Amino acid sequence: MQMIIVDDEAHWVDNLSTTKPWHTLGIDVVHKAYSAQEALQIMEAHPIDIIISDVLMPEMTGIELMDKIRESDQRVKCIILSGYSDFDYAKDALRNQAVDYLLKPPTDQELLGAVKLAIEQLETEWSNISSLERTQHILRENMPLLRGQLLLSAFRGEKLALGEWERRLDSYGLPFRFGDCALMLVRMEEEFGQYRNNGQHLMEYAIMNMAEEIFGDFAHAWGVKEEHGYLAFLLQFKGNLTKTGKESSFEKAAMHLQAKVKQYLNGSLSIVMSEPFAFPDQLADRYRHSLAYFRQIIGDEREFVIRAGDLGGNATNGVLDVIHAPPVLKSLLEAGRWESAEEKLTEIFTELDGRWSDSWEHCLEAGYLIASSFTNYCHRNGHTLEGLLGEDIELLRTGEAFRSIAKLRNWAFLAMGKLKESASSEVKDIRSIYVRKIQSFVEANLHLDVSLRALADHVNLHPTHLSKLYKIETGEGISDFVSRLRMETACHKLKTTDKKVYEISTEIGYLDPAYFIKVFKKQFGMTPQEYRESN
Repeated sequence: MQMIIVDDEAHWVDNLSTTKPWHTLGIDVVHKAYSAQEALQIMEAHPIDIIISDVLMPEMTGIELMDKIRESDQRVKCIILSGYSDFDYAKDALRNQAVDYLLKPPTDQELLGAVKLAIEQLETEWSNISSLERTQHILRENMPLLRGQLLLSAFRGEKLALGEWERRLDSYGLPFRFGDCALMLVRMEEEFGQYRNNGQHLMEYAIMNMAEEIFGDFAHAWGVKEEHGYLAFLLQFKGNLTKTGKESSFEKAAMHLQAKVKQYLNGSLSIVMSEPFAFPDQLADRYRHSLAYFRQIIGDEREFVIRAGDLGGNATNGVLDVIHAPPVLKSLLEAGRWESAEEKLTEIFTELDGRWSDSWEHCLEAGYLIASSFTNYCHRNGHTLEGLLGEDIELLRTGEAFRSIAKLRNWAFLAMGKLKESASSEVKDIRSIYVRKIQSFVEANLHLDVSLRALADHVNLHPTHLSKLYKIETGEGISDFVSRLRMETACHKLKTTDKKVYEISTEIGYLDPAYFIKVFKKQFGMTPQEYRESN
């Protein structure tokens, strides 16, 4: 857990943050803030759980700080410290759900007891949020979507370990087990076109319910609408039906579904049924085979119910698997996942070596897809592939890169390395641009709002992201940079101008001169006036 101590009196902050055994309560980090504004800036960049705040501070009181915090986070626990036993302050603190209101100086028992109570409240709240019962409720509400996504992923060839399959089938309440299954693809014909912009999903839902009802007498049915617009059903037979009995029941139920949809929904269906296959290992292949059957056998014909037999020519046995399986190379490059992209290339060439070592066409197919992914990445990022590869583009232009698996492998990893190097340089350049923008903005607007939130809005980044980016690039936190620049500017103005201390305070962003003097003295060991006189 992380905590922040806020007080305009520096000795209180320093004393409470360093002399108390916070680690024994589970507090990992204790931040220090000498004003409410500084506390808000720290909260923009860090996940604060508990705040201990003085009640009376310049610019913003502890109660006002609580109000500000409650606008964006209801879970942060607040403890108020005060030198006054004022009933109104205590009442306002309670209104803002403060854990406790302690009078200065609090005893260790009072202070540690209040923080311990805050931690207990946090643990109770987060325990409720993450409770098994709540999780199961959310899971039940989203079950149809989760089941559908799992089946779609399997169609696309995403590999899961058998143990993970078992876990998901059980978690999603799917009564499927490894072994014989069948697949059915259903195409809704043109009569349903009238619902395309009004009620199409209701028609699909109705057909899926009818199918589950009809097939439910003898099989478990798991349905989803797949990416080509077909309704797809995975079926696993119940009981010990013979092969003939399964085929007969399957075809009879498919024709029954077709008839009932015609009767009650006034629309026709075409249906392709697969032969039995081993689930889950052969699911992706059978899915592709059934799609090919629609494309090559049924075509534009309507109201077919047909079993997907052999298409001839080993249509589903000559397909590259890895390069088409998610996540695809193009997506990995777009996400900047370079290690995963390199692993993907390794898997692609392992498949080419193992299964297609004598097939120039498969090498060519893989090469085109790899080159296309590289080119797409370059164009999305404002480059050209030729610009990044230089003379190595000739291997692609002449087709030399596609002449063998070995040559394609060498070219692909060479190109990947250059893309990765370019991306790394680009990230550094972009970081430098952000840093220069921030520094220029702060230098020009030191007298205005230069909080982390204001700076993040200026460059259109999230405060936490900006804070990390700036620290990575400069080694210095943004608030440290702002404070340092304010003090450097104050020193320069004190030495080179005769402006009043309160005028300099305003010009560098401190609205309260007394607070400016306190911060200045804490840093330099003397007041601004003493500094001026010594220089």
